[in-house]
Amino acid sequence: MQSEPQITFKGIDHSDAVETRILERIGNLEKVYDRITNFQVRIRAPHQRHRKGTQYVIDIDVLSPTGSVHIGREPGDNFAHEDIYVSIRDAFNAAERKLRKQKERHSGHPEVLSAPLQGRIEVLNRKDGFGQITTTDGRLIYFHHKSVVSGAFSDLSVGDTVELSIDDKDADKGPHAGMVRPISMQKFVDKPG
Repeated sequence: MQSEPQITFKGIDHSDAVETRILERIGNLEKVYDRITNFQVRIRAPHQRHRKGTQYVIDIDVLSPTGSVHIGREPGDNFAHEDIYVSIRDAFNAAERKLRKQKERHSGHPEVLSAPLQGRIEVLNRKDGFGQITTTDGRLIYFHHKSVVSGAFSDLSVGDTVELSIDDKDADKGPHAGMVRPISMQKFVDKPG
């Protein structure tokens, strides 16, 4: 970091323990994203309540050559932010998520968004509750009746077009469909393109 982090307490007394925790979390963020140039943290207690405890707000501003990140949330209704360390954790976790996205966006590895895979039902075994789908990329994918959206397994027929998501995890016998949704013939794309 090019400059020392600025930590400000507003509406509450300075705490060395809180400042130490914040400096630790800043150090962790620098490991995630080493291009941080400036870091500002404001700890404030905007709502002094008589019946309930004080809820803390942690505002974070991070500057880097690729942009800035701002975190500043008002506490919710669940009163978890009456604990200043919970407030710090939540704010820094949010900052870390945003910095990771910023890092990916500027590292040449942007998030790839793709349309759901499509296919046609090739095999349907109603008795045992499973089937197989031929996908547009030529694979034959197993599916279970529980993976069909809205429990529409009984409405399916061989030749129906579906959208599906492939799940490779927990697949001893190969990939299977994690989600199967019937679609109309108008939406079906027979050739990948």
